Amino acid sequence: MATDDLMARALAALGEDGAPSVEAIHALADLDEATGPMAIAEAAAHLDVSPHTLRYYEGAGLVEVDRDAAGHRVYDAAALRRLVFVTRMRLSGMPMRALQHYVALVDAGRQTEPERLDLLVEHRDTIRRRIRELTLALVATEHKIATYGGATGPEVLSADRPPPVRGPAP
Repeated sequence: MATDDLMARALAALGEDGAPSVEAIHALADLDEATGPMAIAEAAAHLDVSPHTLRYYEGAGLVEVDRDAAGHRVYDAAALRRLVFVTRMRLSGMPMRALQHYVALVDAGRQTEPERLDLLVEHRDTIRRRIRELTLALVATEHKIATYGGATGPEVLSADRPPPVRGPAP
C-alpha cells in the first residue's frame, strides 16, 4: 500500500484521543483491494517499494514467496501482510538485523511472543525519541523560515500548495 494512502488511512482511523484503535491498525493491513496473488511488479506498486527491494527482503529471509510454473514470484496475502509490516518497520528505522531477528522469532512460534514484545517496545521507544528529535528540528526549521519571511505552520505543510507570493499586495 502506498505510503501516502497508508498515512491517510491511519489518520482517518485516529480515535478521539489521537491514537488508532487495535481494530483500526488491523484494518490498515487489510488487503481487500488485493484480489488474489500478485506478481512482483504489482506487489511493489502496492507496497510503494521497488521490485529490487522485494527481492532483497526475500534474500534476507524476511519473507517467503512462492513461484509460478514459469519461476516468477507470486505474492499471496500472507506474504503481502508480512511485507506491509516489514516495509513499515524499515520506514520507522528498524535495523535489518533486528527485523530479521523479529521475523525469525515469529516463524519460531507463539512461545517467542515475550521476546517479540520486548523487541517492539524497545523499537517503539526509539521511534518516540526520533519523533521528539524531528519535532525539535521542525521547530528550528520553522523558526528560520519565519525569520526569512516565509509562511509556517500546518496550513503550509502540503506539498501541493504553491509557495507564498512575496512583495506588496496588489
